Amino acid sequence: MAKKADTPINSSTSAEITLSLVKRIEPGEKEFFVSDTAVTGFAIRVRTTGAMTYLVIYRFGSGREAPTRRYTIGSTKKVTPDEARRVAKTVLAQVVQGGDPAKEKSADRASPTFDTLKDDYLRTVDAKQKSATYKLYARWLNIASETLGRKKAKDVATGEIEKLHVSLKDKPITANRVLSTVSSMYTWGMDTKAIPKMENPISGIKKYPEDSRERYLTSEELARLGDAIREAETDGIPWDPDPDKKVKHAPKAENRRITIDAFSAAALRLFILTGARRGEILKLKWSNVDLQRGLLFLDDSKTRKKTIILNGPAQLILTELPKVGPFVIPGEPRVLDDGKIEDRPRSDLKRPWHHIRKRAGLDAAAEDPKLRVRIHDLRHTHASVGVEANLSLQIIGKLLGHTQTKTTERYAHLADDPKRRASDLIGSKIVDAMGDRPRRENVHPLRPGKT
Repeated sequence: MAKKADTPINSSTSAEITLSLVKRIEPGEKEFFVSDTAVTGFAIRVRTTGAMTYLVIYRFGSGREAPTRRYTIGSTKKVTPDEARRVAKTVLAQVVQGGDPAKEKSADRASPTFDTLKDDYLRTVDAKQKSATYKLYARWLNIASETLGRKKAKDVATGEIEKLHVSLKDKPITANRVLSTVSSMYTWGMDTKAIPKMENPISGIKKYPEDSRERYLTSEELARLGDAIREAETDGIPWDPDPDKKVKHAPKAENRRITIDAFSAAALRLFILTGARRGEILKLKWSNVDLQRGLLFLDDSKTRKKTIILNGPAQLILTELPKVGPFVIPGEPRVLDDGKIEDRPRSDLKRPWHHIRKRAGLDAAAEDPKLRVRIHDLRHTHASVGVEANLSLQIIGKLLGHTQTKTTERYAHLADDPKRRASDLIGSKIVDAMGDRPRRENVHPLRPGKT
């Protein structure tokens, strides 16, 4: 029953909710509700502390068994009765259409922010991927978090991602990796139901073009590389003092030689003979080497467990290499706090590779760093030799340990083009008919270094 005007309200009642009515409400000994007579379900919740909030009370479903829901609109101190009533009508309209606004609002409140989704995703990456992969993903996602971290992940718009991508235009490769990693995170989030099914906010964003870095050694370059390694491990590579640095006591010219140890030389040869990745050789243990069967069993390569087939020359290198500790390419041992010695693998080959590359003329064009040969290019060269020997991309992919055919397809353009072979055949028949065979020295080989 509605109470008379000006009478304080301190218990449950029904009345038209107005500003003057709100002012008459006082807290009671227990919580109570004031229901609006104009809009069924619209009410004010009055707590014993005196706090009052507008809300909508409705049943989700039909019948008396349908559960009761409460949708909170806001405090009476921040929202006017008329504003609250308009919201209440909107909420009730959604209920009529089969919606459940209270549940949806609760789900929205519990929905993770971009930062929360990122942290959960990285925990999965850390548990299931290699540590190097985790570090890269964390680095790229942290870049995105600087601007998107506090937003609800489901509310991040494509335009915001596009703006982030554009802000990284000076680092196009980084920008593209950030884009790909954020996309993977959202796909994971939807698959695990951490966020609702939605269109991935990365969808439709065009990546920056990337110039693929492809460098393969020609036959002539391979010969120079072989000469440089042999010279470095025997007589040593000659060097001259840096003219920009004042060296008081430089050795005599005949004594200025840089030599490399047998392990460094072996590692460089194994890179190109096996096509193995740098870490796969530098971290290789003798316990993973089976010389009798000519195999390397890797427990923790980039693609997890992997077997590398050793060809004859690679087997010979490992057969002749002295065994110094558990690692095939040993590094400097470390003395632990308790005085024990810990064996460690070689961490890198930067210094020996720098001198050998320079001696072989492979650190080319300082004005064009893309021409400078990296250690990883020895792996590419291993594959390119296989392609030129007419081995299938499938076989080459298996030798390199590729898990996806797309990775091996980068070498497809090295194979002879059928159109070129057809053109060569036609040209050959024409010059035979004309009796005008070109001189050998005037014929350009199909590939540098190939005769």
